[in-house]
Amino acid sequence: MSDLIPPLASDGNILAEVNGCLGLITLNRLQALNALSLAMIRDMTALLHHWAAHPQIQAVAVLGAPREGKPPAFCAGGDIRFFHQAALAGDPALGDFFTEEYRLNYLIHHYPKPYVALMDGIVMGGGMGISQGSKLRVLSERSTLAMPETGIGLFPDVGGGWFLAQCPGHIGEWLALTGQTVGASDAITWGLGDVFVGAEHWPTMIDNLRHGEQPSAEHVVATVMERCDIAPSSDTPVAQVDRHFGQPTLPAILASLAQADDEWARRTLQTLQGRSPTMMAVTLELVRRARHLDLADDLRLERDLVHHAFHLRGASASETVEGIRALAIDKDHAPRWQPATVAGVDPAEVAAFFASPWALAEHPLRDLQ
Repeated sequence: MSDLIPPLASDGNILAEVNGCLGLITLNRLQALNALSLAMIRDMTALLHHWAAHPQIQAVAVLGAPREGKPPAFCAGGDIRFFHQAALAGDPALGDFFTEEYRLNYLIHHYPKPYVALMDGIVMGGGMGISQGSKLRVLSERSTLAMPETGIGLFPDVGGGWFLAQCPGHIGEWLALTGQTVGASDAITWGLGDVFVGAEHWPTMIDNLRHGEQPSAEHVVATVMERCDIAPSSDTPVAQVDRHFGQPTLPAILASLAQADDEWARRTLQTLQGRSPTMMAVTLELVRRARHLDLADDLRLERDLVHHAFHLRGASASETVEGIRALAIDKDHAPRWQPATVAGVDPAEVAAFFASPWALAEHPLRDLQ
């Protein structure tokens, strides 16, 4: 067994085990809802490369450790407290985090063996990054998926520009700008999940993956598929989403919502009015550009954007640093966005986000194909 699991460095925040042909990765940072640290990203990357090269391993499954007496969490994102601290300290590990995280996302999308994401509970931000490239994305009625980055003055990264752009109509713009959480039915309908397994079947399913006979990748997949059911229905007003979020500009989206006389539009407008105006503008441009990009080019673009998110204005004036401060450091939930309104957003600053700080030959993700 020892040759199947390389040394891990995340102090137990990533657990690895092998059952027959199946390699299992368990996210085990429970106090942070399994949010990813740099060490966890490195451990996942090492495991996936090791198992890709090992003939005994025919499939991989990733899941969140159970939270005793609490709702489940697959992965709530990246380690935003680390982002804040590293940005203010000028720590180069901040850049390493995003370069290595995006490489991991790319590896999962192109993994040579079936990769199964057991997306029970909270799946946000970085959790979407390590699940959306899966061959099989498994949801329950407890699954809540979101890309909530505009709420902390960031944008949907980890390939989010690309996979949200693949959603039908203008669902991608809506999810990206608002950070709206969605359940299993909508996620499956919009291509962000594959199958639904009711929560009552998860303990047996996971026990069978861990301890039952798993002689082949087909058997691993069958362990999940034999428990699949129809997800509970949703009442998301898709026509309204398309009407408002298909508008050509961010001001036009807000104006369309303001003119609508219904509760959904009022709530949605209120949500957007709490987000970073600058980063909403960046986000809208990202999703619309990503419709015409492949994943590698999208990840390179996102790496440019995340560099600028922390460095374009300097860390002390970064919208992202301010957003994390308000949410997770001071917890006053009152970010001081600059500018405070969409009308004040400088188009030249938005354009500057999309200018790469690196020549192509020097880009941190230059070798992604």
